[in-house]
Amino acid sequence: MEQITVSLDDRLANVGDTLACAGHIGIDAFELSDRSVKLPNGMDYDLMLTNAGEGILATGIVRALVSAECDRCLDDTSFEIAGEVDEYYLFSEPDAGVLEEGEEEGPDFSLIGPNSTIDLTDAIVSAFVMEIPFVILCREDCAGLCPVCGENLNHVDCGHAEQIAAEKEEERISSSPFAALRDLDLS
Repeated sequence: MEQITVSLDDRLANVGDTLACAGHIGIDAFELSDRSVKLPNGMDYDLMLTNAGEGILATGIVRALVSAECDRCLDDTSFEIAGEVDEYYLFSEPDAGVLEEGEEEGPDFSLIGPNSTIDLTDAIVSAFVMEIPFVILCREDCAGLCPVCGENLNHVDCGHAEQIAAEKEEERISSSPFAALRDLDLS
């Protein structure tokens, strides 16, 4: 993925100064551990950089159309993603202080580069990745694949659902502690 850097200049010299930063990232696909998602239109970002005194606050949104494979039925599906970017870039490293009660690690921030640049790449990627669902579905009620014949149950009713339901019911009844009483003759 291309690096997105912004050079700080006089437009952000004073506390409260803002700078709009928008653009397009021409990326076709993105790898997430064991999953690959396609980005047919790339990724767009629209950010506002604000001088907050001790650093620059980058806030905004990243948007993308994502195409991926449904985790249940393996059909292709697509959906829109809009993630919030919220990153703080300090002008200098803060003094090592005592952690607040309940705090496990220090505050979340990045540093402004040595040549007065901000690298927005990680903030944009993080906002995008956080919005990718853990389980991708073509629709909320996706029926998935038949475990017997492999047919896509969204398109075809192969008839195995009744067979599987009957087998599960028989298994439930036979595993009951009262199953032995079924054959008891009380006459």
